[in-house]
Amino acid sequence: MFRKPKSKQREIRTLIGPGTRVVGEIDFEGGLHLDGKVEGNIVARAGADAVLSVSPDGVVEGNVEVPEVVLSGTVNGDVVASERVELGPTARVVGNVVYQLIEMAIGAEVNGKLIHRAPETSEAPAADAGLVAGDGPVGSLKA
Repeated sequence: MFRKPKSKQREIRTLIGPGTRVVGEIDFEGGLHLDGKVEGNIVARAGADAVLSVSPDGVVEGNVEVPEVVLSGTVNGDVVASERVELGPTARVVGNVVYQLIEMAIGAEVNGKLIHRAPETSEAPAADAGLVAGDGPVGSLKA
């Protein structure tokens, strides 16, 4: 009766394996799967055919700005998704989550704001939301 919207299947073009640490910004298209650690921002332009998936062992120390995020690991920074965010039961975000569509499993944690963006919004969500570098989490949500 009810159908759960699923993310589009995209080919994983980039894999950051367990035990791997990347320092610096990552700009990508296609699928990026993270099992290791990234110390820096992860970016894919809005409208790009891009999905970031982070395994339960994956960690991002920086902001994430991609069209679609499937998170089971940890992000210490803001998550801005122009399309969809899926937070698995082991997901943890210490920062704000800006989304168009969100799915949050029981056990997922967000220590920050949940900010919804309508599909027709064409401005950069972080700037429009009044998010400023250094803004700390103002609330905590645990599913």
